[in-house]
Amino acid sequence: MSAAHHLVRRIRRSGLVRFASGVLGADKYERYLDYHRRHGCSEPPMSEKEYWRSLTDHQEANPGARCC
Repeated sequence: MSAAHHLVRRIRRSGLVRFASGVLGADKYERYLDYHRRHGCSEPPMSEKEYWRSLTDHQEANPGARCC
């Protein structure tokens, strides 16, 4: 295996990828599904496309204190 391949494997094992995904918000849909399962919601969960549309609609309607 190449040195680059070993480096990528070490980064993945270190949790850096998961941490970066959390900081960037890439794991929001997975967290939504976890919440939905844990709380026994009666409605089926939104699809990933529906979730992101709902989130962006909410953010546009309620800008709050965002940087961009």
